[in-house]
Amino acid sequence: MTKKEKKARMAEIVSVLETVYPEATCALEYGGEPWRLLVMARLSAQCTDARVNVVCRELFAEYPTLDALADAPIERIEELIRPCGLFRTKARSIKEACVLLRDRFEGRVPDTMEELLSLPGVGRKIANLLLGDIYGKPAVVADTHCIRICGRLGAYPTSLKDPHKVEKILCELIEPQKQSDFCHRIVQFGRDVCVARSPKCESCPLAELCAYEKKKS
Repeated sequence: MTKKEKKARMAEIVSVLETVYPEATCALEYGGEPWRLLVMARLSAQCTDARVNVVCRELFAEYPTLDALADAPIERIEELIRPCGLFRTKARSIKEACVLLRDRFEGRVPDTMEELLSLPGVGRKIANLLLGDIYGKPAVVADTHCIRICGRLGAYPTSLKDPHKVEKILCELIEPQKQSDFCHRIVQFGRDVCVARSPKCESCPLAELCAYEKKKS
């Protein structure tokens, strides 16, 4: 399949998902506060969004502002976020990132990839989430759902697991203004239909466009 054909098929996939999931919302309940989204995205590594939401209700109730969390005792942050796993590493990077946001960026989450990557614990996945959700910029969040599902859909070989390579490929196949919302929709689709072990292919709205389904046939 040529790149032009892949782009056309991806446009159809985007359109179907827009119909199935008209509201493209972030699963992390950050209340519109950019710094909170950064914190929650850091906590979501190897942890479910649902658990992060629960944990952060208590975290943000105790430390409701960026300044408060930047000044919080590291031991207390560790205690509050323990259920999310890797709590010592996450607590340290969260506190350090909050301090940098306050002291270097005047309390504002940066709006460039380069500046975001300078923050502790922030990789391309988190940076793209922030760029897309907060600033409305073209951004592909190549998380595990996205990598797995778009491979099944034929955007690239299913053996490709490198997030940065997947990001680059999808950025070329998906219209810039559609990228961020597509990533939210593909996460929901992955939870509802295209689950990892037993995808519900018989009821999949993308069955006609799916390379994985055609291989099974």
